[in-house]
Amino acid sequence: MTTSDSPDILHDRKAWLDRAKTLSEALPFMRQFSDQTLVIKFGGHAMESEDLARLFARDVVLLKQVGINPVVVHGGGPQIDAMLKRLDIQTPRVDGLRFTDEATVEVVEMILAGKINKQIVSAINEAGGFAVGLSGKDGHLIRARKLRRTKKDPDSNIEKVLDLGFVGEPAEITPHILEFFRKSDIIPVIAPVGMGPAGETYNINADTAAGAIAGATNARRLLMLTDVAGVLDKAGNLIPEMTAAQVKAYIADGTISGGMIPKVETCLEAVELGVDAAVILDGRVPHAVLLELFTPHGVGTLIKAG
Repeated sequence: MTTSDSPDILHDRKAWLDRAKTLSEALPFMRQFSDQTLVIKFGGHAMESEDLARLFARDVVLLKQVGINPVVVHGGGPQIDAMLKRLDIQTPRVDGLRFTDEATVEVVEMILAGKINKQIVSAINEAGGFAVGLSGKDGHLIRARKLRRTKKDPDSNIEKVLDLGFVGEPAEITPHILEFFRKSDIIPVIAPVGMGPAGETYNINADTAAGAIAGATNARRLLMLTDVAGVLDKAGNLIPEMTAAQVKAYIADGTISGGMIPKVETCLEAVELGVDAAVILDGRVPHAVLLELFTPHGVGTLIKAG
């Protein structure tokens, strides 16, 4: 056996061929999404783990390099909680929901639009991309309104409005600045902080912000990274694909419950706004975004119209 035919060399050669085959098989999917906008909600364990965050940044740069337009929207709940605790700022609860006062929303904006946003921007830039950090207040991107929740009194059957302070929801998305970035090599990274009609700051749920931005930009996909594999059936198996009608049926029969309900509702709203499909996928899986987009079966739960 010659040196060139040694087991190690043969093993390496097979690995290279497998890698080349994988790239070749990904080509049709790259062409499918070429010049298309993808809105990616980045949060959960994927954002808290340095290794996963680094891989995510490289994957986002790869998407841009192959002609896809990624828009990143991030959360930051645990980091906000940690800073509030560090500053000894108490956050009261209204029927179990956090009330966000002026002091709290200042910390929220500082962490979301400052520390976290710039960490993600830096990671993408270090991976070879050109990222720019924004909040919803930049360029009137997210015009917000106060979020109001109601609770029905079990005795009187009267609905009571719950005031959550500076917690908001998107009232209008102005995507002009994102259209400018789409035509460039810049990757926008958006903190879900919006501006109210009087210039006040509102903290917006990152899932909700990502869904609204996806709809306003006519995104091909909304990808929501979570800490679960996707939507599971009652036996605990992943449901790879659902129509809007099936989602509503699964909510009604209890298959979809708890914290998964608002996530799938965000997906439904995005699809109703014209997004081709929304996907809930496990951000704890390395390269989850690439596996979802560039392989035949994906790795999460895809939700589409119908």
